[in-house]
Amino acid sequence: MLASIRRPTFDDLNLSTGKRARLYSMMYEHGPANGTLMMLPIDQGLEHGPIDFFDNPDALDTDWVLRLAVEGKFSGIAYHIGLAEKYHKAYAGRVPLVLKINGKTNVPPDDESFSSCTATVEDAVRLGASAVGYTLYVGSPAQDVDIAQANEVRRDCERYGLPLIVWSYPRGSAIKAKGGQDSLYAVDYAARVACEIGADIVKLNVPKSEVPAPTAPKPYDTLVMDELDGLRKVVKSAGRTLVLVSGGSKLGDEATIQKARLAMEAGCVGLIFGRNMWQRHWDDAIAMAGRMHDLMKDFGD
Repeated sequence: MLASIRRPTFDDLNLSTGKRARLYSMMYEHGPANGTLMMLPIDQGLEHGPIDFFDNPDALDTDWVLRLAVEGKFSGIAYHIGLAEKYHKAYAGRVPLVLKINGKTNVPPDDESFSSCTATVEDAVRLGASAVGYTLYVGSPAQDVDIAQANEVRRDCERYGLPLIVWSYPRGSAIKAKGGQDSLYAVDYAARVACEIGADIVKLNVPKSEVPAPTAPKPYDTLVMDELDGLRKVVKSAGRTLVLVSGGSKLGDEATIQKARLAMEAGCVGLIFGRNMWQRHWDDAIAMAGRMHDLMKDFGD
């Protein structure tokens, strides 16, 4: 079993004044307000299309999701510029904005995944955002263009003092051939890439580490870990980059709580659960947010 992982501190992150102020607000003035993060993403309308809203049609109304972010006391809401322009003004200051500045549809195959920019860091500043979100597809044949685009975003984030959150997702035929996008090899690599390119926070999926991926590079081809140790290894590979665990597809109540606890016990800074929150009807969603808050009390500074 791997030893417990200590989360990086603000001093470890070596943040500029602007980044420090904005991240401090998300971590200590909103959400659980104890040094953890409880984020609500609603970027799936672009990434997946309207299909994700069938389980709870109320969530098609972005005001409904924003009310959930406020009343559920989330640390921030992440969405694209169209929603931010049309809906966020009434909620400015009440819930921090993470402006997602690139994206794609899931209509084409993901063999050469690449997310074009849909907004700029200057848009994020104009809208009063607390951070910028960027999706990077590690292993895609388009990664050279992707990393170069991410570098321009990183430079602008440094210039304007906004924390950079990277959605670091393994994708492409080469990743599939080496064990798949959720293998320990792929997620571990994605964590390290985010750290190496300058992300302040990285969003990752929980790796499937209980079964070895025989086509993965050594030693991953024989490496077997339980979920907790697998995620601890990923957190360690992320170095001085804070880790958020993605909620993924909607789970049952207890499985959602179990996934959240796993993330926090592994040393992650928090959760970025979307469908596991807003695909629930209002009372259930508020109740789940309350359970998350109760859980996060055990992992604050």
